[in-house]
Amino acid sequence: MDVTPTSIVAEQAELPTADVLGVKVSTLDLEATVRRVDDFLRTESTHAIVTADSSGFVLAQSNDALLQLYKSADLVTADSAGVVWAVRKLTGQRISRVSGVDLAFQICRLASLKGYRVFLLGAQPGIADRAAERLRLQHPGIQIVGTRHGYFPVEDDELVAAEIAPLKPDVLLVAMGIPRQEMFISRTADIIRAKVSMGVGGSLDVFSGKVRRAPRLVRRLKLEWVWRLLQNPGKVRKVALLPRFVRLVLRYGR
Repeated sequence: MDVTPTSIVAEQAELPTADVLGVKVSTLDLEATVRRVDDFLRTESTHAIVTADSSGFVLAQSNDALLQLYKSADLVTADSAGVVWAVRKLTGQRISRVSGVDLAFQICRLASLKGYRVFLLGAQPGIADRAAERLRLQHPGIQIVGTRHGYFPVEDDELVAAEIAPLKPDVLLVAMGIPRQEMFISRTADIIRAKVSMGVGGSLDVFSGKVRRAPRLVRRLKLEWVWRLLQNPGKVRKVALLPRFVRLVLRYGR
């Protein structure tokens, strides 16, 4: 009789994806993505999740290590309207955006319901602590087993990982920007052994209340990038990469 756990069967099931610049982007919506993350968390393996926006794809074209991380990730979500457009342009599929901040919030909700242990790493000193306080109010019962700011040199990655490992987090959310967060996750996966590790960009700033999320209408109009730019003009360099992303996609589709 087959007694293989349902979660293992689900994890082994082929993930529906679309090819964007050589990277397999998940076509699951947010709800289905959270179910897949739950499947990951029911195993004893480590899993890397990438929330990829247009700028990340552009950076990966000149950073082979980052491109390989995108290609080897267990799950890559479409974290921008540009990536959603690219999937439609290249494959004809209409998919939903699955942003890092939305997915991280839902993973925290899942953790509160099922007892998964969460560690928050990144952002400026004090931000992860404030994010943890607010998440505990929003998700009663959530086990946030530790926090740490992200202001440390690459040379200290393994030392920081060794500090985190004894806390045995099931979920590691890393907010240090692209590609720093993805590189940290890759370098330290065998030390921390979190079942799910995900780079979440500025999500801890949002969770802490430091940054206000764009209103729902702005998000529905796919103009959240404008809202972010108005709040932080320094993001203009990321926005400036969008035309290059469009050119890459158009050439890739020929």
